[in-house]
This record gives sequence, C-alpha cells and structure tokens, in this order.
Amino acid sequence: MKIINWLFIIAGISGLIGVRALEDRIFYDPFLDYFHEANKNMAFPDFDWGKLIVNYLFRFILNLLFSCVVIHFWFNNKKWTVQGGALILIIFGITFPIYLYCIYTHFEIGYLFSFYMRRFVIQPLILLLIIPMFYYRRYTLENDI
Repeated sequence: MKIINWLFIIAGISGLIGVRALEDRIFYDPFLDYFHEANKNMAFPDFDWGKLIVNYLFRFILNLLFSCVVIHFWFNNKKWTVQGGALILIIFGITFPIYLYCIYTHFEIGYLFSFYMRRFVIQPLILLLIIPMFYYRRYTLENDI
C-alpha cells in the first residue's frame, strides 16, 4: 500500500477517534452522562428533540465521512466505498428510528437494548464488520472461490 494511502487511513481513523474523544464538547447529547453512569434509576434527562436529532445526524455524517475515507484508501475501490457507505446508511436508517422510539418511551423497551441501539447510532460499529467483509471479498475475487 502506498504511503499516501496509509496517511489517509490514519487521518480517517484519527477523525473517528476525535469524534469520540470530543463528543461531550462538540455534540448536544444529554444521554452521555445518563449512560455513562450506568444507573437505570438515574432521572431521565430533559432534552430538546430538535437539537438532539440534528446533533445525532451531524455526528452520523462525520462518522460516515471518516469511515468512507478509511474504506476508500484501504481498498482503493470507489464501488466498494459507495457500498460501504450505503451499508452504514442502511444500518443507521434502521437503528436511528428505533433509538428515537426508545427515547420517546423513556427506555421502557429495555435499558440495555436502548444502550446498544444508541451505540449503533453514535459510533461507527458497522465499519468493524465492513472491513473484514471486504477483505474476504477481495480474497475470493483474487482466488476465484
């Protein structure tokens, strides 16, 4: 792999780490402390729906861009980058409404379920599945399996 590719991969991963490290300063998310405390009996936080949704969407877009940078420069395949971005978008499209419903019901559906739905919304977990999937895909294409 070329050195420039590695620099872009490192920049993408650094961007993902930066989003996570600065989450309490960049994004409006009253549920950070709620889930950080890991106390189900903690008072449900007051929040502004519009502000919350806009900030989750902004965070998703940042994670999507950095994830696509990593995928593109790791595999050097525009088609796979688009497919990876589409997969991330589909997972977000499924988990985000579920998480919003969990918030709407004050996590009555289950504290842990809501916690993990939130993880799929705010963190690029699907990237950890996409990279091995594309490695396997490249392996099968190279070896005619």
